[in-house]
Amino acid sequence: MQQRVLKVHHDDNVGVALANLSAGENVELDGHTYRLPSAVPAKHKFATVDLQPGDPIYMYGVLVGKATEPIPKGGWINTKNVHHAAGDFHVGTRHTDWVRPDTKNFADRTFNGYHRADGSVGTANYWVVIPMVFCENRNLQVLQQALVEDLGYGRNRTYQDQARQLIELYKAGKAVEDILQADLRADYGQAGHAHRLFPNVDGIKFLVHDGGCGGTRDDARALCGLLAGYITHPNVAGATVLSLGCQNAQVSILEEEIARRSPHFSKPLYVLEQQKIGKESALLSEAIRQTFAGLMLANANHRAPAGLDKLCIGLECGGSDGFSGISANPAIGYTSDLLVSLGGSVILSEFPELCGVEQNLSDRCVTEDLATQFGSLMRAYNDRAKAVGSGFDMNPSPGNIKDGLITDAIKSAGAAKKGGTSPVADVLDYPNKVTRPGLNLLCTPGNDVESTTAEVGAGANIVLFTTGLGTPTGNPITPVVKISSNTALFERMRDIIDIDTGTIIEGKETIRQAGERILDYVISVASGETTVAAVRHGQDDFILWKRGVSL
Repeated sequence: MQQRVLKVHHDDNVGVALANLSAGENVELDGHTYRLPSAVPAKHKFATVDLQPGDPIYMYGVLVGKATEPIPKGGWINTKNVHHAAGDFHVGTRHTDWVRPDTKNFADRTFNGYHRADGSVGTANYWVVIPMVFCENRNLQVLQQALVEDLGYGRNRTYQDQARQLIELYKAGKAVEDILQADLRADYGQAGHAHRLFPNVDGIKFLVHDGGCGGTRDDARALCGLLAGYITHPNVAGATVLSLGCQNAQVSILEEEIARRSPHFSKPLYVLEQQKIGKESALLSEAIRQTFAGLMLANANHRAPAGLDKLCIGLECGGSDGFSGISANPAIGYTSDLLVSLGGSVILSEFPELCGVEQNLSDRCVTEDLATQFGSLMRAYNDRAKAVGSGFDMNPSPGNIKDGLITDAIKSAGAAKKGGTSPVADVLDYPNKVTRPGLNLLCTPGNDVESTTAEVGAGANIVLFTTGLGTPTGNPITPVVKISSNTALFERMRDIIDIDTGTIIEGKETIRQAGERILDYVISVASGETTVAAVRHGQDDFILWKRGVSL
């Protein structure tokens, strides 16, 4: 019989409902019986002690809120009787000892990747086309129309075909009722590598954005840093860059940022400036010619075996629910610990979703300087948010709250589980690049796409993305593996979810078993053997962070 309730940490004074619990029901937890005065929805929490206004509430062993009214033992914890609270933090003693996971099942494993001149290894092989400023976005769209379809990178045409079927029905004189009930034919097959002119190139990606001019000079520098992260990324073979010429984000700044990340940069890079070239037609013709030549060079790359230490995994969550912190997040946390033990790198970002667990992460920093840097970034970010009336406490979305994440600290304590238990090797400000193996903390918003975009810019060649509610988020150049926290979601949205960890909630699998299963899957994806849902659907989300307040 499936367990119905759970206590996550021995210091907690709340229990978690693993199924819908009815009013008047008796539940057993850690040798105690609780009679529930009201129903508690699955994924939500109930008090294990009587609480009075102002009493602290603990989950995952940390402060996550305070009661605002009396809550009886067994009472449902919700937004009406609890508000956000989090513990303060300081630079304390280093606690960098940790229990390494057993890696014997992966000690001799490799993946087949694309080896780059700087020693990095890609899990894919893309050509990117990048605008220095939003004024060039239309020209990117023209290039996309000119190149993508004929080179064999067109997306599935199922939906165009369905529209044509409806057009034929309309021409045949069918009524609205007939249209609404029409049984549309669907062919969801995709063109394989055989249809590509360049079989070793996974695609041409167009990184459309709304930056480059206006804003601050810091915004321009950050944009150039982010774009440099993509150009130097191991999943990228080369790039075409379109510049207008007069924008804040100058090509010279981009070149500086490329040199910072790759001092001996040698990939093909074609830069075209419209105000120098003159006619738009001349710009586009030259961009097509140079991009085609670049694709010929990129096609000369082939996959070859590489050690797992060449993997850099981004850790992300979005559309989280009350199960995320006890299934999907700790599962990829175990995957993270496995990879760190094997010499690889992992990135934990989303700083608004680390509120309340700062002390633990600060203590795990390998040096006091890193702990100080982490604390400074967290405080500065929260202060900027408060200055415009939107502190970290306003981070949970309506979907989060509906599914049990009623305070930012509850959400954060569960989200931090993605980072496992290893020491923090480095702390990075946006949009810097990972240079050290181990667990890296990267300052980004909690916004799914902004954070994922930044993690890839920092070097992530695979992203593990957990979700409890479902999200189609992907990235133009890095496979984003979607992992569900509950089996109901996996069954309902199988077309966009790759892995189910609801097996942990159901007692069918341990966190360790799920973590090892996820690493097996990562190796298959990194080798090009498995295509994740976000890639199949062409989910190429790319949003830069302008360092304003985004939670």
